[in-house]
Amino acid sequence: MGFIKEFKEFAIKGNAFDLAVGVIIGAAFGKIVTSIIDDLIMPIVAAIVSKPDFSSIYFAIGKGSELIPKGATLAKAKEVAPDAAIFAYGNFITIAINFSLLAFVVFLMVKSINKLKSKQIEEPKTGISTTDSLLSEIRDELKRKQND
Repeated sequence: MGFIKEFKEFAIKGNAFDLAVGVIIGAAFGKIVTSIIDDLIMPIVAAIVSKPDFSSIYFAIGKGSELIPKGATLAKAKEVAPDAAIFAYGNFITIAINFSLLAFVVFLMVKSINKLKSKQIEEPKTGISTTDSLLSEIRDELKRKQND
C-alpha cells in the first residue's frame, strides 16, 4: 500500500476528524478558562494576598544581587543585575494556580456530563421492550399455526 493511500485512509477515518474537532474545541475552551482565571479569579486572589501580580515575585542571590534596588520589578532586576541568580518563583505560583483552577473547571465539567449521562441511562423504559415484543409475536404466530 502506498504512503499517500495509507495517509488518505488515516485522514478520512472518523477518529482523525474527532481528534481535530476536540483539539479545536479544547483550544477555544482554554481561552475561555484563561480569561475566567486571569480576569475574574486572579484579581480576587491577588487582592487577598495584596500582590497585584504574582509573576513579579522573586529573590536574587549571588554576584550582582546587591545592585538590585528594594521593590524593583523582575524586569528591572534582570536589567540591573544580569549576572545575578534570580529565582522568579512568582511566575511558577501563577502557573500552578492557573493549572489548579483549570483542572478544577474540567473536573466540574466532566462530573456534570457524567451526571447527565447517568440520568439518561437510569430513565425507566416505558412500554414493552423489543425482546418482549418479538417473543410475544413468535408466541402468537406459533399459537396461530397450531390452531390451523
